[in-house]
Amino acid sequence: MFMEKVSLEPSMMYNVTELNSVTCGDQGESTFGKMSYLQPMDTRQYLYCLKPKPEYAEKAGVIKGVTVIGKLDIVWKTNLGERGRLQTSQLQRMAPGYGDIRLSLEVIPDTVNLEQPFDIVCKITNCSERTMDLVMEMCNTRSIHWCGISGRQLGKLTPGASLSLPLTVFSSEQGLQSISGLRLTDTFLKRTYEYDDIAQVCVVCPFMSNEC
Repeated sequence: MFMEKVSLEPSMMYNVTELNSVTCGDQGESTFGKMSYLQPMDTRQYLYCLKPKPEYAEKAGVIKGVTVIGKLDIVWKTNLGERGRLQTSQLQRMAPGYGDIRLSLEVIPDTVNLEQPFDIVCKITNCSERTMDLVMEMCNTRSIHWCGISGRQLGKLTPGASLSLPLTVFSSEQGLQSISGLRLTDTFLKRTYEYDDIAQVCVVCPFMSNEC
């Protein structure tokens, strides 16, 4: 069977990126080779990356629970040249839950130098249906060390609202390090939310010496 087309048509809330090809020079080549044949009893997996459109991503409560992601359109030919087509109904998947508060990183470098501070930008979104009064604490880990004052008052955050917060951090160990140690406390309910392994950064030594 020759696979002529396999595509995902996203729903109105998402943009889709196909991950089934690699770039070679100026052209993209399929990860399955130039001739996309499927032998009897073979199995093949196709990968797609779905990202919410900006107008929906900013609304914390819109993409929640079971959500429609789109439909698959599959076209093939048999060894006799007969064409077949299958178009699925709308596919549903469970959207990831973020709890009351979502913390994500808007800006973070891929590679940083050992023991040299670098800047990141955190985005905090109130996904609950109540106003929160937030305090941020920065807890050092074995390799990640925060710069600045811990226990900072962030103020009130209404439902669905978000704020961007620049922070400075450095790593005392080389290799792939996880950004961890952020704590948000809602003073209204006296509830603390812990955020570890938020993202990863590659730490390298800028000097060629025995100390690194």
